[in-house]
Amino acid sequence: MSANIISISNLKATAKMKLAGNWKNAIIVNLLYLVIAGAAKISFLGYFILIGPMTFGVCSYFLGLARDKKPNIESLFEVFKNFKLIVKSLILFFVTTLFILLWTLIFIIPGIIACLKYSQSFFILNDNPNTGPLQAIELSKKMMEGYKGKLFFLYLSFIGWVFLCLLSGGIGFIWLIPYVQTTLAQFYLALKKSSAAGSKKVNSKKVAGKKAKKK
Repeated sequence: MSANIISISNLKATAKMKLAGNWKNAIIVNLLYLVIAGAAKISFLGYFILIGPMTFGVCSYFLGLARDKKPNIESLFEVFKNFKLIVKSLILFFVTTLFILLWTLIFIIPGIIACLKYSQSFFILNDNPNTGPLQAIELSKKMMEGYKGKLFFLYLSFIGWVFLCLLSGGIGFIWLIPYVQTTLAQFYLALKKSSAAGSKKVNSKKVAGKKAKKK
C-alpha cells in the first residue's frame, strides 16, 4: 500500500464539505468534551474514568459526520449506555496513554511515533465494539504501517491555522478543533479503504499463486 493514495488536501476539503451545515453541533460536541474533561481533572479518578468513554464519544460523533449519518450531540454520550464499552474505552485510553508515556520517557521521537501508531484505536473500537482494547491497538499499528508519515504531515498542515487561532486569543480553536477532528475521521475512513484494497490484492495474489501451482 502506498501512502500517496491518501491526499491531505482531499481529506481537508472533504472535511469542510462534511461540516457544512453541521458546524453548530460539531462545536458544541467539542466544547462539551473540553468542559467535562476539564471538570474531571479536579479528581484523578474522575478524569481516569471519564476521559476514555468521552474520547470514544467524540470519535463516534465525528466518524458519523464523516459518513454522512448526521449524528446528534447525544452521540457523545451513547457509550454510557453500554457498560462493556465504558470499560473497554477506559482500558484503551489507559493503555495507549501508558505506552506513549513509556516511549516518550525513552526519547521524544519514539513517543511521537507511538502516538501515530495508536491513533486509530478509538475509531477501530467504534467500528468494532466487540474488539478488545489490546486488539484495537494492534489493528491500529497494522493500519498505520506506511502511513505514520502521512498522518504526521496531516497534523503539520494545521500549523498555520494554529498560529491564527493563537492570534485570535484562542477563539479560533472553537472552529479549528472540529475541523481537525473531522479530517482525522476522514483519514481513518480513507486508511480503512486503502487497507481493505491492499488485503484484496494480497488475497488475489495468493489465489493466483495456488492456481499456478495446481497447473
